Amino acid sequence: MIIFIYTALIILYLISNFISDPFLSYIIGIIALFALFISLFHAKGLYLISGICFSSIGIYLFFTSDSPWYTFFLHFESMLGVLSLFLVLPFINSIIRVGRYDINLSLLLQHGVTRLSKLYRRSFLVCHFLGLFLNIATLPLLKSSLDRTLSQLSKQAADKFLTQNLLRAYALCLTWSPMEVMVSQSIDITGKEYYHIFPIMISIAIIIIISDWALSYFKHDKIPLVIEHKTEISLKKVYKKVLEMAFMLLIFILLVSLLQRVLDKGFLFSVVLLIVPISIVWALYIGKIKRYFSVTIPHWKERTRGLSNYFFMFLSAGLFVELLSLSGHLSFLQTAFSSVSDRSLLLYLSIGGYFLFTSLIGFHPLVSITLLTELLDPILPEISTISLTIVLIACSLSTVMYSPFNLSVSLLSDQLKINSYRMGIWNIPFAIFYMLVSIFIAYLLGFIL
Repeated sequence: MIIFIYTALIILYLISNFISDPFLSYIIGIIALFALFISLFHAKGLYLISGICFSSIGIYLFFTSDSPWYTFFLHFESMLGVLSLFLVLPFINSIIRVGRYDINLSLLLQHGVTRLSKLYRRSFLVCHFLGLFLNIATLPLLKSSLDRTLSQLSKQAADKFLTQNLLRAYALCLTWSPMEVMVSQSIDITGKEYYHIFPIMISIAIIIIISDWALSYFKHDKIPLVIEHKTEISLKKVYKKVLEMAFMLLIFILLVSLLQRVLDKGFLFSVVLLIVPISIVWALYIGKIKRYFSVTIPHWKERTRGLSNYFFMFLSAGLFVELLSLSGHLSFLQTAFSSVSDRSLLLYLSIGGYFLFTSLIGFHPLVSITLLTELLDPILPEISTISLTIVLIACSLSTVMYSPFNLSVSLLSDQLKINSYRMGIWNIPFAIFYMLVSIFIAYLLGFIL
């Protein structure tokens, strides 16, 4: 039932982007409400609490408005694009496993490593590449790969190493990934295209990575490592796999950008439409189409059943944000952002502070950026869109490194059996440094572009 309801909702949402029909909008709203009700009984933890708070406030705002009762069903669509991406991501996750790209990259972790600083750089690169395709599944995979080697350190030293290494690498890979929903959302907000911001975001990522590696060299270079039971690996085979991944990623980016321009439906929508066909073509290219479907279908069903947390929180958040915007209660915050719209550096710093604050009080960055869209709407035409896109991407995804309520921190916290707030403290200074560098670069670009 859960798989059918979630899938039907997303398919109808995708169809509605091509067919403008009021009746279809009401059908989508009714199914969305049903999906919200079902997911209530399966959501857990912060997702359950956040969803209850968002939906309760949203319902209150609706009944205190003068809107007809039947229009209630029209306030769930703002987050369906995000949920669409979650539904199709398993298709590209599976091709990485079927093609054994994850295994080959993981083998690189033990090749020629003699010092902790070298392991830091090696695992950073592997996490960075795998994160583009495996998303959050990268963290437990690499944590288990590193466990034996890091057992030579004290538990606190090993925990700190994993927290800083994996979360920073994962966050930085997401900042330029075309499949990352925060990147798609930011691009759709400002109306730019992916190829406009890609060279800038990859350049920022390189600057931050070099800075992090320099820090890790001074911290870890004097710590020797002994790698036992080394596995012989074929570097030629590994490099071939890396080139295959890079080639398919390039093809994917080009096709998404082309489809975005042709359909004019937004970057996120184009990504959702292309993930499944690109994954199938990739499986055909490597000659493993039967194996791909035998792995993908069960994996997709399992992941879809596990989407209740996301469906409950994001459908509730969509209702909350839309009705809050219509209520007029955001006018004072809109005024605050408007007052600094002509001072771009102050505006960008305010956006950075906004994400820092909301991430620490329990807002998921997707909820924060959806709410921020409403706040910035009156001043969007006045702002340098490329600069704003950079700030939105960097500030929203910096939360991946430190927010106790982010899935990445929560997952790794559970794996390491330590407090998520402590993990956040280990990364907050670096996350703020990343935000400030990105804001400064965006500010300078405002004078050039």
